[in-house]
Amino acid sequence: MIADLKPYPAMKDSGVPWLGEVPDHWEVMPAIGAYRPKRVKNTGMIEKTVLSLSYGRIILKPPEKLHGLVPESFETYQVVDPGNIIVRTTDLQNDHTSLRIGHSHLRGIITSAYMCLETRAGVSNAFGYQFLNACDRLKIIYGFGSGLRQNLDFGDIKRMPVLVPPLPEQTAIVRFLDQVDRRIRGYIVAKQRLIKLLEEQKQAIIHRAVTRGFDPNVRLKPSGVEWLSDVPEHWEVWQIGHFSQVGNGSTPSRGNSAYWTGGHYPWLNSAYANKESITQADQFVTDIALRECHLPLVPPSSVLVAITGQGKTRGKAAVLRIEATINQHIAFIMPRTNVASANYLRLALDGAYIQLRSISDDSGSTKGALTCADLRHFRLALPPLSEQEVILEAVEGKTQIASDAIDRAKREIDLLREYRTRLIADAVTGKLDVREAAARLPEEVEEPEPLEEADEIGKTEEVEDGNSDGIGGEAEA
Repeated sequence: MIADLKPYPAMKDSGVPWLGEVPDHWEVMPAIGAYRPKRVKNTGMIEKTVLSLSYGRIILKPPEKLHGLVPESFETYQVVDPGNIIVRTTDLQNDHTSLRIGHSHLRGIITSAYMCLETRAGVSNAFGYQFLNACDRLKIIYGFGSGLRQNLDFGDIKRMPVLVPPLPEQTAIVRFLDQVDRRIRGYIVAKQRLIKLLEEQKQAIIHRAVTRGFDPNVRLKPSGVEWLSDVPEHWEVWQIGHFSQVGNGSTPSRGNSAYWTGGHYPWLNSAYANKESITQADQFVTDIALRECHLPLVPPSSVLVAITGQGKTRGKAAVLRIEATINQHIAFIMPRTNVASANYLRLALDGAYIQLRSISDDSGSTKGALTCADLRHFRLALPPLSEQEVILEAVEGKTQIASDAIDRAKREIDLLREYRTRLIADAVTGKLDVREAAARLPEEVEEPEPLEEADEIGKTEEVEDGNSDGIGGEAEA
């Protein structure tokens, strides 16, 4: 289907550097000629189905995520119809990784913080979506508007060049890309299932290591803790708060440039908890933010734990290798080095991941959350320091094959995503002629489960009304 794709026979200069040459019979027009903004307020609650932009897809928002919202709040939302294109235009300054464009197949309402577009005559909504999808994946959209702006509106992109092939050709391109997307997502889902099995294997090894160790002849004693069960007789059971300092941070207001512009002090969000070791940051705050927002100075050899989040992130732990500060969605744990090393503490928390998730689900919050108090009172079984090092080395050896296989599968997923992005871009900008390939496609096939998006870690793309920080829905200090 893909191997025999060829360029168009006749090309012309588009006059746009990033578009280059385009098919001679395609039209180049400003975005205002292809799209128009649509804003229909949900006044009078004419629609009650709440939608969400999640990893580039428009989905029904789960009831458990409607925290803090009451029916009157939804009157400020906007009505979305099937075919509408949704654009998340907030926080461009700080978030260069999320997928910002979604194509709705549902009728419902979505936060008015997003831009809703419909296509004009001569542009199918499906092709209009795919063109903006390519601009999003290639990060072209970040070049519009002023460089320091966090938000974008239609006025910023209305002069953006848009390619418009004839309508039958638009249909062929969309059909081709839909089929390619299904196949690639199928490959990715299979690799994600493999990763899940390998992670479960690793988790079993780690759980055994931090509750029993690896000496088959060791004498055991009751721990008094349900999830630990019996532990080696010479190990001690500790509450984390008895050998560590525990706390969390905050998010300085994005609207105050004095907190962010020229900042040099690393500031971390909850996505960093998915790394075993944190050695660098991509966001920085100023000394003013440190003073006025009461941000903690977290030293190296601390352990960071994600305490909120609906995905895999909540309950994950990482060792901090640099001095940094954190937001309110992470807790820091600074252990006494004569009781536990940071590396072993992270391993022990990794072994307790399922239990931490269970505690957070039982916390009474509809969002699911751990608290600093939960962590202070959480109990671990700790061997002597010398044995901690032995266990760390043993775990690394026993999990190395699985870890290598996981890394390899993740790299393959990244390559598949990069290939999909390139193919979308080449199709909608006329670098490849997909008309014959589209004509040979079979009838529609069953779509694979959308595990690809559900399993992406650390990319929270939703934003509620009034929340000016699109990263993780963070409250500001």
